[in-house]
Amino acid sequence: MIDLYTWTTPNGRKISILLEELGVPYTVQAVDITRDAQFDAAFLAISPNNKIPAIRDRETGVTLMESGAILIYLAEKYDRFLPQEDRYEIYEWLMWQMAGFGPMLGQAHHFLKYNSGKAPYAEERFATEARRLYSVLDQRLQDRDYIVGDYSIADIACWPWASRYEWQQIDLSAYPNVRNWYRRIAERPAVVRGYHIPKRVNDIPPG
Repeated sequence: MIDLYTWTTPNGRKISILLEELGVPYTVQAVDITRDAQFDAAFLAISPNNKIPAIRDRETGVTLMESGAILIYLAEKYDRFLPQEDRYEIYEWLMWQMAGFGPMLGQAHHFLKYNSGKAPYAEERFATEARRLYSVLDQRLQDRDYIVGDYSIADIACWPWASRYEWQQIDLSAYPNVRNWYRRIAERPAVVRGYHIPKRVNDIPPG
């Protein structure tokens, strides 16, 4: 049994989507970051960096923070969405998401959605970088359905960040390969279920 500690963010949704895709039993512990629940001592014992998501595997006693590490752990444990022949290429794109696509889009959210008009330089910087990263992903998806081979944890890592394209002032029609990939994944029943964990906030944006 996996205990998932999460909230309604792209990083949290990565793990709930993967768990739904795996179809394994898990519990959900909502960590309301709007009320500073991530600083509770019990949660810090699992996630010292006070960030969601985190997991506890009751079978092995393993606890993990950091969404990329959790994706790898679960994919390896259940031997799905990380095929041996594509492993290092999947790691490559997972690291791309962890180092760029996630952090830079997170900054775009901060300056473009939540603090619009307060820091024009930062708004332009992160809007430009968001567009560049979408261009990289669009090029990668040229003539392919998924980022690496078949649907994998690389897609599961990137898709929740793309699902906030409106927050980033991104028009997906400018990135047709990304748009098709985004819609393809959004139709998966497990993705729909995982998106609404730990609670429903909004419909999945249509792309």
